[in-house]
Amino acid sequence: MSMFDNPKLKEVELIYVIINYGKGSKVLKIAKEKGILGGTIIIGKGTVRNSLLKFLDLNEIRREIVLMLAEKDVANAALEALDKKINFNKPHNGIAFTTSVTGILGSKSLEGEIDNERGAKDSMHKLIITIVDKGNAETVVEAATKAGSKGGTIINARGSGIHETCKVFGIEVEPEKELVLILAEKDLTEAIALSIKDELNIDEPGKGIIFILDVNKTYGLA
Repeated sequence: MSMFDNPKLKEVELIYVIINYGKGSKVLKIAKEKGILGGTIIIGKGTVRNSLLKFLDLNEIRREIVLMLAEKDVANAALEALDKKINFNKPHNGIAFTTSVTGILGSKSLEGEIDNERGAKDSMHKLIITIVDKGNAETVVEAATKAGSKGGTIINARGSGIHETCKVFGIEVEPEKELVLILAEKDLTEAIALSIKDELNIDEPGKGIIFILDVNKTYGLA
């Protein structure tokens, strides 16, 4: 029996907190007080639908994305503590949500302790993740907005794959990528994903990839 087939394994959550730049360390400090062992902070860029901000070229806001792994009970306690200290319901204070983890390696405290049968069967939201070449993230956000999305978070990344390298002076170069996180209402998810697919020609080799995850618990969504 593999580590992913044990019905007695614990439920583990991946916590996402998207917050204003400079606040990630505070998030980790609060979470650690509730039993979170650590996390990863990624720098991203948020998008907002505001014509005045766009006119003033202020519609791109630096964000920090904090990723943390924990057993479900610990994750819920940490999120409740974060919500009390940060107040996600207040506009522009950030958002937080969790997704189910069905496998993990490399963590001594959590490795193998995963329930592969669980999931957010009654989830009201989905996480749409799109990976495209650098420079195309704004097009992803615009396509998503046309289908009802309220915005997203853009992260710079780097990819390598069969369709994703080019040669400069005989040297293979891995182009930079952009990763777009969009938290969407369940009923809008398909329309948003299809709008992105059509606008970016995702079906063509090397144009990008879209995948969708269930979301369990959310904070800070209007």
